[in-house]
Amino acid sequence: MSHRTIHLFRKGLRLHDNPTLLGALVCSSALYPVYILDRVFLEGAMRIGTLRWRFILQSLEDLDARLRALGSRLYVLRGSTASVLRDLVTRWGVTQISYDSEVEPYYVSMEREIQTLAQERGLKTYTCVSHTLYDVKRIVKANGGAPPLTYKKFLHVLSVLGEPEKPVRDVSAEDFLRCVTPVEPDHKKTYRVPSLADLGLEVEFEVLWPGGETQALQRLDKHFQSQGWVANFSKTRTVPNSLLPSTTGLSPYLSLGCLSVRTFYHRLSSVYAQSKNHSLPPVSLQGQVLWREFFYTVALSTPNFTKMEGNPICLQIDWYHDPEALEKWRTAQTGFPWIDAIMTQLHQEGWIHHLARHAVACFLTRGDLWISWEEGMKVFEELLLDADYSINAGNWMWLSASAFFHKFTRIFCPVRFGRRTDPQGQYLRKYLPVLKNFPSQYIYEPWKAPEDVQLSAGCIIGKDYPRPMVCHTEASKRNLALMRQVREEQQNTAELTRDVADDPMEAGLKREMQEEEELLEGAEQHGTSKRFNGVADHKSGSWTPETLQLSGEVM
Repeated sequence: MSHRTIHLFRKGLRLHDNPTLLGALVCSSALYPVYILDRVFLEGAMRIGTLRWRFILQSLEDLDARLRALGSRLYVLRGSTASVLRDLVTRWGVTQISYDSEVEPYYVSMEREIQTLAQERGLKTYTCVSHTLYDVKRIVKANGGAPPLTYKKFLHVLSVLGEPEKPVRDVSAEDFLRCVTPVEPDHKKTYRVPSLADLGLEVEFEVLWPGGETQALQRLDKHFQSQGWVANFSKTRTVPNSLLPSTTGLSPYLSLGCLSVRTFYHRLSSVYAQSKNHSLPPVSLQGQVLWREFFYTVALSTPNFTKMEGNPICLQIDWYHDPEALEKWRTAQTGFPWIDAIMTQLHQEGWIHHLARHAVACFLTRGDLWISWEEGMKVFEELLLDADYSINAGNWMWLSASAFFHKFTRIFCPVRFGRRTDPQGQYLRKYLPVLKNFPSQYIYEPWKAPEDVQLSAGCIIGKDYPRPMVCHTEASKRNLALMRQVREEQQNTAELTRDVADDPMEAGLKREMQEEEELLEGAEQHGTSKRFNGVADHKSGSWTPETLQLSGEVM
């Protein structure tokens, strides 16, 4: 049967490896590529910030240009998805709606509305899975109906399932010669991609990560020109405070589906097949893709995955409620230059290195402030270009030691961790120009600089840049005692996601990490373990913080 089909883009904003679009074209005589900009839904479900909006709009512009090159075009409409579809089905005489199947609860709810509309109007629906390597429901089924809760168990299940399917062919001009896209006379005016100004938004920062499939494929090709780099990539050897990304930088494109994860995975497989030696999961590039799949799988079958309460795999922790401290962290006013530089980069660029994410997440939660991971997750969801429902929540549970990660005594130091890889502080000078004139010996701890040094640098600590909001040594040892107590009381929950495999970040760092852990535990044993008084310690400026540098884990 030849259908008149609406293909509903949500994620999957691409023409390569798009099995849903390709299948809909094959069984249709007319196809309308549609994107519904349901702003109330998007901002309510995902807290999309302005940088992410810019990335989405650029991706839609690129998708429209690529469709036009094939003789088609994109219809962009604004409003409620359900009501817009009801109108279009009637207006265009539609007989089928196609869309990619997703795992997020809000998309699942939307799919139920589409199915209800289809039943009411006698429409067909056509769906495929293309945002993940596997249909993650198959992984859950292969594991006996429950998600594998450790990476090691997850990899075992995949070994049974075999390799993921290979990408389908690209959509071509021939497809749109046979299956036309009807064009209305006022298309450009009525169905164009809106600008940021149309949405009442403004971004002052330059574009460092242009959205769209074209950019995604160009970046992919550029990285694969160096097959040795691809084959030997190890996340443990990337630099968190490099002025240019030391990783692929493809995560925003994978998040929005501008780049197919299957295309990425199988290109990696081709490189590995030609290499005598290459890095292995979990630290290899392929291992990182599988981490993504792992969190999608666990999220699918875990109630309240993005919350602590009602989440069966997450420790229930009495986090502090401290809006003032949370705001200082969010707005890069903690008084720790390494933490504040990371948060500044996040606000300006929408991307930070994975170890930088680990540092600020540890600081907010179990390391220094003892504030809930849910609060940090919300900030990342708003500001990150690669924000992702499953990965964001999974990482925040991991980094707060609420689930998955169990070496909870290993805490990032907000001073020495950054200084180890950038002793001259070039990263800090870029993102915190107020400190740019400090000598390198003081730039990570400017409060230690003598008054004449501060005057010479043109920055008085406590006036031009804040004093540290906590004493790291005191806060971390108190929080460590609290975490020990929580884990002892909730041992059964903690064991659910405990993996017997070594933590991937330990490679090459075991001795250093053990030494730092012993230092922190020694401080804990000789200090008090009273509950940290957030208000008092935030405002205290009469202490000198220790500079323990504790490494963490990779995701």
